[in-house]
Amino acid sequence: MASVSEEVQNQLAEVEPPLAGTMPPYPEMILAAIEALGDPNGSNKSSISKQIEATYGSLPPAHFTLLTHHLNRMKSSGHLIFTKNNYLKPDANTPPRRGRGRPPKPKTPLPVGFLPPPSRPRGRPPKSRDLDAPPPPPKPASAVSGRKRGRPPKAAATAPPPPPPSAAGPPRGRGRPPKVKPAVTAPVGA
Repeated sequence: MASVSEEVQNQLAEVEPPLAGTMPPYPEMILAAIEALGDPNGSNKSSISKQIEATYGSLPPAHFTLLTHHLNRMKSSGHLIFTKNNYLKPDANTPPRRGRGRPPKPKTPLPVGFLPPPSRPRGRPPKSRDLDAPPPPPKPASAVSGRKRGRPPKAAATAPPPPPPSAAGPPRGRGRPPKVKPAVTAPVGA
């Protein structure tokens, strides 16, 4: 029975594509494909893909997705230049591409033996006290009013006190008072 499993393993080994470890990384394959194509205006994605397939044979099923991902990363990092839908290798004399945002300030080297000061604690620093000075005088009693500092607490929600009774008559109701109608007089000559 051992011979049957060996035969199956041998057949599988012949059918299986080479492992991904035998292929170089995608950035290297992309740069090699661009060099092999040698177009002065650059190479587009499909020609790079065909060159890699022709050179390395069997590729992973997600080859086109991986190629797109690595082309975008190499373009954003400055390893490739993208012009007119073609990818070019950058010239050796061109300066590296600057990232977004403000560049960092150049750091000046510290002198030898320099120790940075300890970091300050948060908050307002305490008032400096002179040990030889006399203690501050006590605050006068008039400064202390007996009330607490800050906004007073909200009072409990209570009904407002009733208005004082007025001598004019019954208390007024809510809203607009009704319109007073003139008295109707009897017609003359009736």
